[in-house]
Amino acid sequence: MHLGPSELILNADGSIYHLNLLPEDIATTIITVGDPDRVSDVSDYFDSIELKKGKREFLTHTGMLNNKRITVISTGIGTDNIDIVLNELDALVNIDFDKREEKEHKTQLDIIRIGTSGAIQPEIPVDSYLMSEYAIGFDALLHFYDSGKVLHDEISDAFVAQTNWSKSKSVPYVVTCDSDLAAKLESNSITKGFTATNIGFYGPQNRKLRLKTSDNSLHVKLRDFQYENLKITNLEMETSGIYGLSKLLGHRAVSMNCILANRATGQFSKNPNKSVKELIKYTLEKLTS
Repeated sequence: MHLGPSELILNADGSIYHLNLLPEDIATTIITVGDPDRVSDVSDYFDSIELKKGKREFLTHTGMLNNKRITVISTGIGTDNIDIVLNELDALVNIDFDKREEKEHKTQLDIIRIGTSGAIQPEIPVDSYLMSEYAIGFDALLHFYDSGKVLHDEISDAFVAQTNWSKSKSVPYVVTCDSDLAAKLESNSITKGFTATNIGFYGPQNRKLRLKTSDNSLHVKLRDFQYENLKITNLEMETSGIYGLSKLLGHRAVSMNCILANRATGQFSKNPNKSVKELIKYTLEKLTS
């Protein structure tokens, strides 16, 4: 199928529209971070950097570490940005920009999110590291795609029933990480969890400043939900979108979370930058060992 100019949007130099990248600019191992300032925290560990490009909140560095080519890119916050980043990363490797056609032979990307998160279970320590084995999305992104084959409806149905989820909110969806990529990154120092991806930082995560929330017990419902042996462990804002789109597009994805806050105990990390950098170092060592 030929992709017209309004579908596959390219810049004047032939780069993909939002990311401002050419196909040769990215590696097949890609680390995503939310904060553009965190890109250099990752690439500072590289042995060499061959490329630095940026547009809007999307900053990209590509380089080498221990003879492995790695790209790190900032996504900004939220699954709306993830929709842009994942689709455009896939286009860079699986669409022929000259012919404007999907390539016959596909390239699989390894996509590793390194991000911050807040725990909702009291036993999860601040400054610990959590790998999202499952993710539940409250953002509706996956419902705009033909996504039924990658969703675990039995879990989301149980969540809706147990929490008396409002019909005025988006229908939650549940997706999983790639187990093979997860096995490469796990160790005794990493907790496996069930991550909730929220569509906002304040009301959707039951934070209150000046506005009242529609459900004052939301945090309790999230904490107390259980399906078989699964409990929701932490809150963030990108993982479900990364997992869902990666599976639909044929890529592998894992989300690594640095727990900076515990909402159940009211604690916050005393040195968040140190904790995040240690997770970056850990992840890079695992990827290149």
